[in-house]
Amino acid sequence: MRLILVRHGQSPSNVQHLLDTAEPGPGLTDLGHAQAAALGPELAAELVDAVYASSLVRAQQTAGPLARALGLPIHIRAGIREISAGELEMRGDVTSVERYLSTVFAWPAGDLARRMPGGENGTEVLARFDAVVAEVAGAGDRTALMVSHGAAIRVWTAARARNIDVSFAATHTLTNTGVVILEGDPVRGWHVVSWTGADVEAGLDVGVGDGSAGMDPGFL
Repeated sequence: MRLILVRHGQSPSNVQHLLDTAEPGPGLTDLGHAQAAALGPELAAELVDAVYASSLVRAQQTAGPLARALGLPIHIRAGIREISAGELEMRGDVTSVERYLSTVFAWPAGDLARRMPGGENGTEVLARFDAVVAEVAGAGDRTALMVSHGAAIRVWTAARARNIDVSFAATHTLTNTGVVILEGDPVRGWHVVSWTGADVEAGLDVGVGDGSAGMDPGFL
């Protein structure tokens, strides 16, 4: 199947650079709504059969315009919500952001037992995301779109895709309404086809930076 993972549009906490992961969370800014509206034309060539969104408001608002244009319901699933910041919730200082990032990217590197202070560990995060992906694949749709979150998408993709690793996911940005397209299934595995519109296999520039972008909690 074809799995389209979309990061939500801009939220107020993105603008304020805060680690905002709790449910239900804020809605979209005016720019975020405009970004969501632009998803339809951007994905016009994709024959989307089903639309899913996390339990956070910003993900559901992002999915709304596309789902309405396609005449499809939005299936809300908590399993694809953002990775909980735990005790770091609503912080934006460098130390907190470093701890959040070092924790989440340790998981696809193999340290699944490491736990976010007051939050989840890697086994728990991947299990809940995997469960939704398995449900989506089991529904029999050829192409499904899931609106999720920056850290959750990057970590899950690094852990489950055969052709990228944690270094790729940690150093390549995923902007608001950025799109990652994979093909495969939960049994045989997944292959990243494109990252923010660029062909991964072709080795094109797909948003790699100098590492500074990864320090910005606006990526959540």
